[in-house]
Amino acid sequence: MSKENLDLVGIGNAIVDVLSKTADEFLAANKLHKGTMTLIEADQAEALYAKMGPGLEVSGGSAANTVAAFASMHGKAGYIGKVANDQLGNVFRHDIRATGVTFDTPALSDGPPTARCLILITPDAQRTMCTFLGASVWIAPSDLNEEMVKNAKVTYLEGYLFDRPRAKQTFRKASEISHLGGQKVALTLSDPFCVDRHRDEFLDLVKNGVDILFANEAEILSLYKAETFETAVSHAREVCALSIITRSAKGSLIVTANETIEVNAEPVTKVVDTTGAGDMYAAGFLYGYTRGKPLSDCGRIASIVAAEVIAHVGARPQIDLAKLLKEKKAV
Repeated sequence: MSKENLDLVGIGNAIVDVLSKTADEFLAANKLHKGTMTLIEADQAEALYAKMGPGLEVSGGSAANTVAAFASMHGKAGYIGKVANDQLGNVFRHDIRATGVTFDTPALSDGPPTARCLILITPDAQRTMCTFLGASVWIAPSDLNEEMVKNAKVTYLEGYLFDRPRAKQTFRKASEISHLGGQKVALTLSDPFCVDRHRDEFLDLVKNGVDILFANEAEILSLYKAETFETAVSHAREVCALSIITRSAKGSLIVTANETIEVNAEPVTKVVDTTGAGDMYAAGFLYGYTRGKPLSDCGRIASIVAAEVIAHVGARPQIDLAKLLKEKKAV
């Protein structure tokens, strides 16, 4: 696949996920707050991993999940993220390339090991994540493949990566490159606590460097310090050209300067694991968007893709999404 004709390029934390089913009591015993993402250090990651039950290890990271799903819909995607020159780094590189995604970011040869995320799934399908960021946060503007970014229809930025100064510089540089090429920039806020830590900088980025904003209800409330959802939507309408706000079982809203489109959630027989639901939603929406489909159709595609991933354990699709969309008559 040539780098000159990509539809989507994701920039994010390159992480190997370790998923394990657990009980609420395990979370309480380890002082973990259900449904959140907590940053941990290498020693904490080793100690928690030793306590966990059997796990499934797969390449992950929010934006990486999005581009992998985009490729499953037969979209042309690339990824920029930092791994170390170690075993997990090789696992990540092999896995993401195997999905059909272009990935050529140079490995970190002198520094911390490849990042990993310990994902604990409770019986109610909620996921609690403990993340050692390792090499992933060493990404710098020099890691950007400028031709890839300039020629991609959309460059997608992962909010989780925003915790380090070099990553922030990388985001701003990527936004500049994309816009110089006449393309679009999308941002996912990723986590309300991440928004709390960097609210002013996120607001500046959204206002001056982002065309498409993805957020869930908690994240959009946090970004605008709004007391009501309606107030947050009003702010989003004023600040960003296109905002997409997910609300779990309530569906989602697509917000522009002139309209609000309500999208129903796709029915699911049983919710098994909510890991990656937002990542898949973004993949589906951007797949439709890069093909020039009406926003309402983009929302429906997104809901179908998100419903597939919450019906099983893991943050990546387990079936060919292109085939699923054809069966649903969504494309």
